[in-house]
Amino acid sequence: MLTSDFDYQLPPELIAQQPASERDQSRLLVLERKTGKTTHRRFPDILEYLRPGDVLVMNNSRVIPARLRGANAKTGGQFEILLLEENGVNDWWVMLRPGKRAPVGTEILLRDLSGNATKLRAKVVAINDEGHRRLEFSGISNLRDALDALGEIPLPPYINRTGAGELAADKVRYQTVYAAPAGSVAAPTAGLHFTERLMEEIRARGVKICFVTLHVGLGTFAPVKAESISEHVMHEERFEVSEETARLVNAARANGHRVIAVGTTSVRVLESVASKNEGKLRAGSGRTRIFIHPPASFQLVDALLTNFHLPRSTLLMLISAFAAPGETSGREMILSAYAEAVRERYRFFSYGDAMLMV
Repeated sequence: MLTSDFDYQLPPELIAQQPASERDQSRLLVLERKTGKTTHRRFPDILEYLRPGDVLVMNNSRVIPARLRGANAKTGGQFEILLLEENGVNDWWVMLRPGKRAPVGTEILLRDLSGNATKLRAKVVAINDEGHRRLEFSGISNLRDALDALGEIPLPPYINRTGAGELAADKVRYQTVYAAPAGSVAAPTAGLHFTERLMEEIRARGVKICFVTLHVGLGTFAPVKAESISEHVMHEERFEVSEETARLVNAARANGHRVIAVGTTSVRVLESVASKNEGKLRAGSGRTRIFIHPPASFQLVDALLTNFHLPRSTLLMLISAFAAPGETSGREMILSAYAEAVRERYRFFSYGDAMLMV
């Protein structure tokens, strides 16, 4: 299949710039995969689609303040640093802009959120094939301890911000209420709709809630550049599955109950582990490059809650595969549902509305 097969037109005004006034007050488009039927609801109505015995699997990774500012120690030229992955203490792969001005050996003086110089420094020690820089940080025992004072929440580039007040609000809203281990540079956005109260109501209906951890990288949301999707090289992300989650998911499957993934990142963890363990979920940690696209089959996931995704993205390809497992017709079903969402003025992308695929 071609990457262009997963393109669609979206009016710019439907790209959500702000979250809903309350987390659970977004809209919910329900897609029945067997028939292609769509129903327009509000997010709290998700309760009507859950059954006792279902297991809801959420990604509990916490977004870190991954966007830093700095200046070239020699020239004073400004840099934007986006942390991508931690190799070790004070050792990170980053996206650096403008990268062409940062050859190996470049030293950068970091600035705080007010633009003031700090004692922290970074040195470019390597450049990979993707143009990302490897930085060694000094002036502090562990950079992670300084991120709240130095870093900004790494909002996607399609969300525009003009003032510090908006950025402060994003520190709360671009984070799930159940976020725990820190490590993502982008939010697992399907989980942004849940409140603690709604989660308690879900549990009260006999639905189990459990968590996986997948530290989301920028590659999750990046458009595919290859002409054919078979040529796309998937990014790698770290994940972890607890003993409790493995027990709950396997018990649900054994007893004929559904496993409902909250977000494509949860799907990637579940299906990555299942593919190596004969359809069973096993506790443990690892890294995954799984690229799910039509025609793909699913071993653990029975329903999926997700947001509306960017054109040509691996996420759009994943939900197209889930719409019609083992076939290629899911693409047409998803694009039809998206066209309806556009007509109905749904809000798209990270801060937008949700879709439940059952």
